[in-house]
Amino acid sequence: MHSLGPARSSDNAYRILRLAYCGSMSDAPVIRNHAAFIWSVADLLRGDYKQSEYGKVILPLVVLRRLDCVLDATKPQVLERFAAVKDRIENYEPVLTAASGEQFFNTSALDFRRLLDDPANIGDNLRSYIGAFSQGARDVIDKFDFGTQITKLERGNLLYLVISRFADLDLHPGQVSNLEMGYLYEELVRRFSELSNETAGEHFTPREVIRLMVNLLINDANTLTGEGVIKTIFDPACGTGGMLSVAEEHLRALNPRAAVAVFGQELNAETYAICRSDMMLKGQNASNIAFGNSFSEDGHTDAKFDYLLANPPFGVEWKKVEDTIRTEAEKRGFHGRFGAGLPRINDGSFLFLQHMISKMKPPAEGGSRLAIVFNGSPLFTGAAGSGESEIRRWIIENDWLEAVVALPDQLFYNTGISTYFWIVTNVKSPERQGKVQLVDARDLFVKMRKSLGEKRKEISGEQIDEITRLYGEFTEGERVKIFPSQAFGYLRVIVERPLRTKVVVDDQTIEFAEALPELAAVGHKPQQFIIELLRGWSGMEFDATDNQPDAKVAAYLTTWAPPEWTVTVPPKTAKAIAKRIRDAGVRRNEAWPAITDKKGNPLPDSELRDNENVPLPEIPVAWAADPTERLATIEYRTAVEDYLRAEVHPYVPDAWADHDKTKVGYEIPLTRYFYKYVPPRPLAEIDAEIKALEAEIQRLLAEVAE
Repeated sequence: MHSLGPARSSDNAYRILRLAYCGSMSDAPVIRNHAAFIWSVADLLRGDYKQSEYGKVILPLVVLRRLDCVLDATKPQVLERFAAVKDRIENYEPVLTAASGEQFFNTSALDFRRLLDDPANIGDNLRSYIGAFSQGARDVIDKFDFGTQITKLERGNLLYLVISRFADLDLHPGQVSNLEMGYLYEELVRRFSELSNETAGEHFTPREVIRLMVNLLINDANTLTGEGVIKTIFDPACGTGGMLSVAEEHLRALNPRAAVAVFGQELNAETYAICRSDMMLKGQNASNIAFGNSFSEDGHTDAKFDYLLANPPFGVEWKKVEDTIRTEAEKRGFHGRFGAGLPRINDGSFLFLQHMISKMKPPAEGGSRLAIVFNGSPLFTGAAGSGESEIRRWIIENDWLEAVVALPDQLFYNTGISTYFWIVTNVKSPERQGKVQLVDARDLFVKMRKSLGEKRKEISGEQIDEITRLYGEFTEGERVKIFPSQAFGYLRVIVERPLRTKVVVDDQTIEFAEALPELAAVGHKPQQFIIELLRGWSGMEFDATDNQPDAKVAAYLTTWAPPEWTVTVPPKTAKAIAKRIRDAGVRRNEAWPAITDKKGNPLPDSELRDNENVPLPEIPVAWAADPTERLATIEYRTAVEDYLRAEVHPYVPDAWADHDKTKVGYEIPLTRYFYKYVPPRPLAEIDAEIKALEAEIQRLLAEVAE
């Protein structure tokens, strides 16, 4: 069996791994030569296929040819065992898997060479050959939707030609190791993804971004040394598997003898097929790659992993699985995945993060480290008490957020927006405990000579090393800020001011009543009667808590209505009209006394209500699902009162805080912390530049006139 062990730990494989990891894959002749040959086969498709569609044909054929070559040595034994057991047992997969010595087998007498013996029926024979694979391998080919391409190739008279070229491609394990095959396949995936600029970013993350991400994720090399090291890696939005591959490479570079198992899940059928086939070609357990929506069809229920990483789609809407997610959140709470809160329906970024956190190993079992790519929204979107803020609070107060790294914009294929790495772990080193590191790497990039979609920048190897160093040294500087966890928390305080109002009947009040549609609707006579009533009250002031004007207007419209009105106004309508007139007469004046309740406490004026964000006091912050008890502590109340005295009372001395409505919020205003003030240029300099431009324009106009 071509397992992970011997081929992976050989000197040759280790050399290739280091070449590929350092970005010099072209220095590996096997990979370079085979990639060039396969690329030449893609040229046969020109005219019948767009360049961006080449991968739909070439990638599944590479997989089929590799499987064909790997199974070549044991083909006779498999066919012999199949003939012996096919009519005797229902589930013969374990028997044939053992006979093949691989994770897969094929029960057809055909292979790529024999397919060429019958050119007239090559399409039907190829379909039959694919159908004879074991279930796992067949599932991969089915997800490629390769049957559609076979039909298209037949119509274009290309199928025989393409199969004959692939039959000349020697991908036997003796010629191409599992490791080399993995890199060859990844190189093809990269090329085909870059040909499809408009969709590449949906499933393919730029290699240098992954390498930086993995550098920051796997920085605990001391836990990877020695014999018998076993590590697991998980990506819940694995796309074509690039992140899993680079993370595996990194671990093996640190310890070639380590046993590494990768796991993933992917929603898109084609990219799932690419990822799973990549795992098969490398000798990994392909069944570790699950198909489906990670939120509603968790393919790794209750599993825990050492390292987790993801580049989930930005701003993905989760409405399609809303019922499933809300049900889990409500019924299972923190025993499920989404107990901390739910983000807005149009951005599921935090759902991915919560899903990943649920799969971290507990600290007693060694803990886990997690890295995820976000846009700017998760840093600050959502006010105190919202789903986003509660999720941030849960992560930070549990002391899991280790660092946020700001990246350059225009790094990805399908978006030019700014992005950020979040590094999360439940096993922080002692010096990092209770702290969060912010790294500003926004200007560490090089311009690309040719853009790929929205990708116009990339991070060089030297810049990857620099960012890794800044992160690892954990020392404050121009690009690095370190804060205590509570620095990102705040108290959202409702600031009230006393109600100082009266109901005044003046020209403005009467004009409002004259134009009130509801009053006109009850009839001309009732309308005129109420207008005259108000004119008689002109200049009068009523206490804001006195319902006298309301009661009189409503009573005249109902109980006191004279018979000649010939209309009956319902009490509900009468009260509504009276209230609207009364509200139109409300006036505010700071000189009037505050209106109080029966206990003498001032009533709040809703129109003067304001909100203030008060920094959390510098006391130990501990996570609590219900922060009410903590909000009632003397430290928090004191912090609010101190803030009011210093920042509010000098301007509005009668203001007070409604402590019962205070909420805890968290946000990470990274840009603010790294903001550098650049003074505007002197006016004289700007004026001189404008005059110079005007003179240049006049000169050019004069030349045109000549």
